[in-house]
Amino acid sequence: MQKKNDLIIYDRGYPSFDLVYHHMKKDIDFLIRVKKDFSNVVKDFVKSKKRSQIVLITPGKNKSYKDKEYTADTSIKVRLISVKLNDGTVEILMASLLNSKKHRYKEFKDLYFKRWGVEIFYDEFKNKLKAEYFSGYSNNTIQQDINVAIFVSNIQSLIVNDIVEELQEEIKDRSLKYKINTNLSYGFLKDRIISLLMDNTADMEKELKELFLKHLVPVIPHRKNKRDYGKYRSKTKPKTFTNRKDAL
Repeated sequence: MQKKNDLIIYDRGYPSFDLVYHHMKKDIDFLIRVKKDFSNVVKDFVKSKKRSQIVLITPGKNKSYKDKEYTADTSIKVRLISVKLNDGTVEILMASLLNSKKHRYKEFKDLYFKRWGVEIFYDEFKNKLKAEYFSGYSNNTIQQDINVAIFVSNIQSLIVNDIVEELQEEIKDRSLKYKINTNLSYGFLKDRIISLLMDNTADMEKELKELFLKHLVPVIPHRKNKRDYGKYRSKTKPKTFTNRKDAL
């Protein structure tokens, strides 16, 4: 549960006046990526070429406020930040962190990037653990499948954390950095999860650790994939990497 002094970081699918209003009401700080055409205020900020600016945002005029705690004239003070990525792309961030002396402009790029670990987990959860490939249609079945995927992910994380030192010893003489192959590690777990829980746990855990360490992948520095901004708007199936093979 969010509480005071938390900072909630959102991607660009989340911003709205309603979201900002409720964060302000609960005194919870936020950092949200917004589209450049999110509002006229954001458009003006983009045109100004400024790096950071305190602005007032208001809700849209053409909507009903019958069930809202605010009206069309309610305004909220937020901070807009323009951040240039390494590929030259400019992103616009909206934040409740108004104090420019306490929260300096140069901090926001790294601050927003901290959400990336969560994005990676979503990718693993959906594409490697196949969390959305349900075995049935009932609520209980879907909840069970999701819980199993989370359980397998937790077991994988525990084993990986246990072999961090062994991993460093394994790769100390190599020119490149290496990491555990998450796709294969989930596959190894799939075939052994029952034995891990029901049989000789110590032996099975040792076997899994050895398998994890034998199947490493290099960490390629500064590797980037071109962002396809329209892939989710297309009616065709999203493109996937040709070298990715399912382990589950």
